[in-house]
Amino acid sequence: MNLHTLFDALSWGLLSLGAVLLVIGGIGLLRFPDFYTRTHAGGITDTLATWCVILGLLFQAPQWIVAAKLVFILVFMFFTSPVSTHALVRSAFTTGLYPRLTGQKIDPRLFEGERAEADGGPKPNRRTGGGSSVS
Repeated sequence: MNLHTLFDALSWGLLSLGAVLLVIGGIGLLRFPDFYTRTHAGGITDTLATWCVILGLLFQAPQWIVAAKLVFILVFMFFTSPVSTHALVRSAFTTGLYPRLTGQKIDPRLFEGERAEADGGPKPNRRTGGGSSVS
């Protein structure tokens, strides 16, 4: 087996794995019950499947400039995908969309700081629980 055949097999294996992960993530987006579990399925799938697909394409790159561009895309996706998922979930939580928890109650006092920031009010003092006079 020569190196070209090995790169082809590795590339198609990664591309196939990425495609399967994308399908599984799509099923998770449809089947999961609430916003947070769906966001988890989408975020994990987005990051992992993108890595698999881009690494598979990297093994098929005919020139070094194509490989360099794919590496830049990979680094960009590595940083932006989890951050955007976190920002989406935090904004949903801050506006009052709480996760569905079976048999557990959420104490609203835990999230007073998040709610005050969303309403544009002063940030509460974490030590005393009261509002601070300095923004």
